[in-house]
Amino acid sequence: LLEISRILNTGLDMETLSICVRLCEQGINPEALSSVIKELRKATEALKVEMHIAVMNMLL
Repeated sequence: LLEISRILNTGLDMETLSICVRLCEQGINPEALSSVIKELRKATEALKVEMHIAVMNMLL
């Protein structure tokens, strides 16, 4: 499963993939889980950008 994940370039590590599989086995909708992961990635990226801007402003 990890190899398929890598081929599909999901960006999920073994631990995260394992958690996702367990959640799906417990009845979580895979499409909903995928949407949550995508939104979390977007939010994380936005925070990184904000932090970078804040650090750059502090250095100026």
